[in-house]
Amino acid sequence: MQRPWELRFYSKNSLNQSNREANLSTLQLFRFPKNTVPFTIMSGQRCPNDNQIKKQIVVVTGGNSGIGFEIAKALGGRGARIILACRNLTAGERAAAIIKRELGCHTPLATAADGGDNINPAERYFVEARHLDLSSFRSVHQFAARLMSEFEHIDVLVNNAGLVFGDTRVPTPDGFEQHSQVNYLAPFLLTQLLLPHLKRAEQGRIVFVSAHAHQAAKIDFDDPLNVGTYAMKFHARDAFAHSKLAVILATRWLAKVLKDTSVTVNCCTPGLVRGTRHLRNSPLMSAFCVKVITYPWMWLFMKNAVEGAQCAIRLATDPQLKQVTGEYFNDCEIAPTSEAGQDKELAKKLYMQTIKTLERVTKLTVDTEACTMDGADTAAGNGN
Repeated sequence: MQRPWELRFYSKNSLNQSNREANLSTLQLFRFPKNTVPFTIMSGQRCPNDNQIKKQIVVVTGGNSGIGFEIAKALGGRGARIILACRNLTAGERAAAIIKRELGCHTPLATAADGGDNINPAERYFVEARHLDLSSFRSVHQFAARLMSEFEHIDVLVNNAGLVFGDTRVPTPDGFEQHSQVNYLAPFLLTQLLLPHLKRAEQGRIVFVSAHAHQAAKIDFDDPLNVGTYAMKFHARDAFAHSKLAVILATRWLAKVLKDTSVTVNCCTPGLVRGTRHLRNSPLMSAFCVKVITYPWMWLFMKNAVEGAQCAIRLATDPQLKQVTGEYFNDCEIAPTSEAGQDKELAKKLYMQTIKTLERVTKLTVDTEACTMDGADTAAGNGN
């Protein structure tokens, strides 16, 4: 097992082999032997299984870029039918085409026994994009209603999409702080709406993506959702941390709610990941000189998107986790959270307040009328 401080590398002779992992080695930090190419530092564990999930229906929010894209590509390569839920539908459709093309490039041509040799390998993979704007509860209802009308069940829901460094002064159209709704409330609502279909699967799995930042979260036991009269005015950094702690707490309690069903729910942190566009609104990235200084260090000490996706991939596929629920994972293993993240009473309080808050502004069951999405709503998906 690789230690977090070790440097991975491939020998040049093994770079062209189909199974690179078989030739993977580790080397003490910054010591490069002859004929080696550095791979990464702080990469964490890779998903320990290559289990196939053929024909399973998998929904990945935010699947058009970053970690979500890599999760979708990995699960699509294992035979799943992938639904990319994206705010930017154009980007989502482009990502779906790229995933199919890249998977097809690694797939041998069909033989006559398989039905002919004229089949484009990319067409063997089912990947498509659907519009979903988590800043709108109406969009969540429309997405869920359409999905449930087309599929008899859903096997895996990966709540990956998120917001960092949003403008806390501007609420969503539904009246909530942006990080709270996009990172927590809307994924919670989507999960509630899709639960009937997840229960129809042989073994439904729900995966929430949290973050290391939850450890710095401030939370009020009397108002854990931070929507009361005396709600704290969060900086964007604190709002993000609060939303990711809420994800962990809701995961804990939802697991208790679902304990007598075949559905499991877990959450994970991808770690510190570069190349996800999450830092595009960060004050640190606004100055060119800061970028020049920080980018080399980001490359050295942050994961890339492929590495950040590994934990969610394991939670979606590993048969050994069939009975594991209500846990927080880091580097593909169960990990401790902050003290607040282990507070059962706080988890219950947050869950109940979330239910009441959502019931006040929307429905917690699919609205069949939401299936009728007019052209204006579809056009809204073309924003970034």
